Amino acid sequence: MYIPKDFKNENKEEVQQFLIENSFGILINQKSGALSATHIPMLLDKDDYGNDTLVGHISRENTQWKSFNDTDQVLAVFNGPNSYISSSWYKKENIPTYNYIAVHVYGTIKIIEGEALHLSLKKLIDKFEVNSQNPVKLENMSPDLLKQMKYIVGFTIQITSIQPAYKLSQNRHKEDYDTIIQKLENQEDNGSKEVAKVMKKLKK
Repeated sequence: MYIPKDFKNENKEEVQQFLIENSFGILINQKSGALSATHIPMLLDKDDYGNDTLVGHISRENTQWKSFNDTDQVLAVFNGPNSYISSSWYKKENIPTYNYIAVHVYGTIKIIEGEALHLSLKKLIDKFEVNSQNPVKLENMSPDLLKQMKYIVGFTIQITSIQPAYKLSQNRHKEDYDTIIQKLENQEDNGSKEVAKVMKKLKK
């Protein structure tokens, strides 16, 4: 991904937290010379050696898994908040743009089964059930329900590189930057308000 130097984020802990909070992404790989993509949650995890990985699963009916090869590179794309930035907010004439956060994760993929798949499903369920009034637990599911695991294909991605783009008006002078935050806070959509919130954090 092309990332101008002003928009690079080299804070590893911040990027990892972004991946934890924005775990619904797009898994992309090649299948028979063509690109395939699936929208799924992928959880940031670690392998037995402490290396960063992503874990997830797709439907067995989704033939994308048949092209998973542990020697080929795959790409997982994660998007954060984004918002249109009107050039009418600048002090001097300029062109409109978009502010956004996006993280590309590259790695090699491997199919997981048995206990490894069971553990990845437990982590996934525990993550998303944490705020439920009556949280579902994998360990409480009936044997009949757990048999449905045969209908999915689990995977782990050994991360080789992460490319984070935080395009948040860092190239604007302070007056424009503060005005953009104010204008975004006054927009009605949540995306604009979230971008403003992140921009405020960057000021500190």
